[in-house]
Amino acid sequence: MRTAARSLSLLSGGSTGRGWSLSLFVRGASEASEGSRLCFSTDGGDGSRVKIFDRDLKRKQRDRAAWLMRPSDCFVDSVAENLLDRLEDCKKTFPTALCLGGSLEAVRRLLRGRGAIEKLIMMDMSCDMIQQCKEREQDKSDKNIETLHVVGDEEFLPMKESSLDLVLSCLGLHWTNDLPGAMIQCKLALKPDGLFLAAILGGETLKELRIACTIAQMEREGGISPRVSPLAQVRDAGNLLTRAGFSLPGVDVDEYVVRYKSALELIEHLRAMGETNALLQRVPILKRDTALATAAIYESMFAAEDGTIPATFQVIYMTGWKEHPSQPKAKQRGSATISFKDIQNQFGNGS
Repeated sequence: MRTAARSLSLLSGGSTGRGWSLSLFVRGASEASEGSRLCFSTDGGDGSRVKIFDRDLKRKQRDRAAWLMRPSDCFVDSVAENLLDRLEDCKKTFPTALCLGGSLEAVRRLLRGRGAIEKLIMMDMSCDMIQQCKEREQDKSDKNIETLHVVGDEEFLPMKESSLDLVLSCLGLHWTNDLPGAMIQCKLALKPDGLFLAAILGGETLKELRIACTIAQMEREGGISPRVSPLAQVRDAGNLLTRAGFSLPGVDVDEYVVRYKSALELIEHLRAMGETNALLQRVPILKRDTALATAAIYESMFAAEDGTIPATFQVIYMTGWKEHPSQPKAKQRGSATISFKDIQNQFGNGS
C-alpha cells in the first residue's frame, strides 16, 4: 500500500450559493437519449437494506452541483489524473468502459487516449449532471471515443453481466448505502480479466472541519449531531475488494491539503462538488451562531500565517481485476520445494 501527501491551493472564487451545510458528504436507471427514457424505482422494495444516506437528496445535490461545477478544479483534476495514471501501467486495452458518478467530466476531459477506450459509458444519478457532460462533450478534442450518457444509480447497476472491460469511479462510490454490493455489481458487469478502478474519500477527510464543528456544537448547543458522513478507513479498502471477489487487489492512499481563503469558500467548494450533507439522520438546519462559531474556531485553530485555512482530503484508490486463468496465482500451501532454512544456509553464512 502506498501513501502520499499533496498540497493544493484553491484560492479562486467559488459558487455564490448561500447557507450552511457543514457535512460531507437506487435500482434506478434512465437513458439520457433523445426520444426515450427508461425509469426504475429508486428503492429495493423490501425495505430491509440499511440506509445511511438519503439518495433522493443526493440526487438533488448532484443536480445543483452540475450548475455550480467549475471549469477546472485542481483537487478533482488531481484525483482524476492519478486514477487514470493507473491505466498507463497496464499493457491491456479496454475497448468498453463505464465511468460511474463522481467526477465524470474531469475523467472524460483528462482521459487523453489512455486505456485505448473505444466506447465510454458515462453514468450518473443526476440528469442535470449528465446533461452538462453531454454539452461539454462537444468541446472535447478526442472525438474517436464513442460516448454514451446514461442516468442511473450506482447501487443498482443497469449493465449486463460480462459486458465491460473497465469500470471507473472517481469520487462517487463513497455515497452508496451498500458499497460492497455496488462493487459486487461492478465485478459482475466486467468481462473476465476486466479492471475495476475507483477513488473514494477516506476517513481522514475534512478532519479539521469535524473538529471545529464538534467544538462549536458543544459550546453553543450542548451536544453534537452527525455533520460528516461515515467514510471508509484505509484498512477497510482491501477487505472491500476481497469481499467483492476481485483478484489481485491493490490499495493506494493520497492525502491532499487544499487551502481556502475562508471556511465559507470551503463550503462553496463542497457544494460545487456535490459533497454536502446527505445523511438520513441529519439535522436539516445548522443554527447561525453555531455556523459562525464553527468558522471562527476553524480559523483560530488551523489558519496559516498567510490567513488561509487548510482542508484535508484523504483519497483511497482501489484496484481489482475480475478473475481470469491468465492471471498469476499463489501456489498451494505446502507446495514449496526449497525451505527458507536452506536458503539461509546457502546465502546467509557469508554475511
